[in-house]
Amino acid sequence: MQLKKDYINTHKDKPDLKNMTLDEIEIFISRLGKEKYRARQIIKWMYRFGVTSFDEMTNLAKDFKAEISSISRISSLTIEKIQKSTDGTKKILFRLEDGNFIESVLIREKNHWTLCISTQVGCQMGCRFCLTGKYGFKRNLLASEIVDQITISRFNMPEGNNIKNIVMMGMGEPLANYKNILKAINIITNDSGLGFSKRKVTVSTCGIVPMIEQLGKDTVINLAVSLNASNNKTRDYLMPINRMYPIEKLIEVCRLYPMPKRRRITFEYILMEGVNDSPEDAENLAQLMKSIRCKFNLIPFNEFPESQFRTPSDERIDTFRKILIKHKYTAVTRKSKGRDILAACGQLRGQKEKGEG
Repeated sequence: MQLKKDYINTHKDKPDLKNMTLDEIEIFISRLGKEKYRARQIIKWMYRFGVTSFDEMTNLAKDFKAEISSISRISSLTIEKIQKSTDGTKKILFRLEDGNFIESVLIREKNHWTLCISTQVGCQMGCRFCLTGKYGFKRNLLASEIVDQITISRFNMPEGNNIKNIVMMGMGEPLANYKNILKAINIITNDSGLGFSKRKVTVSTCGIVPMIEQLGKDTVINLAVSLNASNNKTRDYLMPINRMYPIEKLIEVCRLYPMPKRRRITFEYILMEGVNDSPEDAENLAQLMKSIRCKFNLIPFNEFPESQFRTPSDERIDTFRKILIKHKYTAVTRKSKGRDILAACGQLRGQKEKGEG
């Protein structure tokens, strides 16, 4: 799959420490003749205290701070705008250093918050039902830009301390930016980094089969697959990626994905009226998944002006869910959140609207 190159920042003489894992920072400072434990101090300042200046790192010697600041830097995203939905969901518009914009979404759960983060500026997967893809693809996000959505939210939002789950389900296809999302996962789950349990981190994909297999080899985190159809004809129409990796190949790689005991793969299924929401679709889906330990998130389609699709009736949605339950699957209908601010599933676009401050 041909992808555009990562954005290369203009500070070529000063590498960004936020684009480095703990191991990489250790190597970096060891070349200065400094002890490795200094790397752990630095990374804790960046992610546990939200520091963006070496001067604020009070347990580092003055000479060392001067030396490292002369040869490296600490990047930071800028919050451009925050929108709040009537249901409490918050959409955060971030400005990147190159002037592009991305969006993250804070979603209220029962007793905590989930942060849905972006991995690309735009998306090139071309799914028919997704608003994000209609605005094109600009570039991959760097690891620092992926992780900083969490760091900035943690230290600048009142909900920050109660963000318990991280979902790579915002703008972009995570597995099309594999190198950077893997590095970001390392930082997010490292005890000296953001310190999230791997059980609390989820990668959502449209179904890039070789990269799902690779993800299972490289780390142990939750996997969510945007499926949206029970047959190749419908999925080919909705999701162009299916022409490259048809349902049979996708199901097989999911069946072999190394999930720990008690964890299941989540299949996301956006229900669209007259497209994929019939009882026959539900029956076919139940048969398709027989060999996989999984659960279903049923998502009623979020209508937007540019879309050709419509939301099914509540009765039709309920019938679909009950068929899956009859076949002993866990199936939950997810109430769409943030619809009034275009923060619901598939609606992010990272565009700063004209005339908005």
